[in-house]
Amino acid sequence: MHQTYPLARDHLEQAATILSGTDAQTVQLRNILVRTIALMRDYEDIEREEDGNVVRFDEYWRPRRPN
Repeated sequence: MHQTYPLARDHLEQAATILSGTDAQTVQLRNILVRTIALMRDYEDIEREEDGNVVRFDEYWRPRRPN
């Protein structure tokens, strides 16, 4: 994944938070931003799955909560 994706996603999340108006244009723009953020997260998930047989220790050693 390109290094700028997380930064761009953070900026989009901030922009969606800033847009708090109730007029139709603001709501539509906020919906577009939220959908774009969701698509970026989906892309990140797909890219992680395509790593193949690479072990990612940051995910492996992540603390797990007991169910």
